[in-house]
Amino acid sequence: MRLTEQEKVLCASFSLKKDARHWWMTVQMRRDVMAMSWQDFVAEFRAMYYNGEILAAQQDEFTSLRQGSMTVIEAVKKFEQLARLCPELIPNEKEKVRRMMKMFRTDISKQVSAGSSPPTLVSDCVSRAIRAEYWINQDKEARAQIFKARKEEKAGSKQVQPRQGTEDTSKGQISNPA
Repeated sequence: MRLTEQEKVLCASFSLKKDARHWWMTVQMRRDVMAMSWQDFVAEFRAMYYNGEILAAQQDEFTSLRQGSMTVIEAVKKFEQLARLCPELIPNEKEKVRRMMKMFRTDISKQVSAGSSPPTLVSDCVSRAIRAEYWINQDKEARAQIFKARKEEKAGSKQVQPRQGTEDTSKGQISNPA
């Protein structure tokens, strides 16, 4: 759906609630909003609700975002939230993919970028990261099961062997060490 500049302003202003609605009423009193461009609306809105310090803090949070213990889906959701607040930091798809790759854990990022062609679209980057995370988790689970089986095997072999020179209570005799 393509909207004109004025239609964007009208749609956005219609969705404003509470304090933002009151702010918009004051803007309407001092400006001709029917001639307002979308860029002017965004500039007015940001001037009111995003001061320089808040914007700088959001940009810092966005640029320092790392996946850490989040799942890929959780990290992408957080990335998208912050990206909406800092559109000037991701002017195009290529930059968005680059920043997203930097956000992912190294093990995931390596698998996503492996192969003949690295991702150029965000959707491709995200789907590759989800697959990489799945296979990394499968590998970790398999290793954990192998470790557990070896540990149980080792514990089981220690319990079976009787010691020499101990009393055999089942027969009422003392065994004789050779």
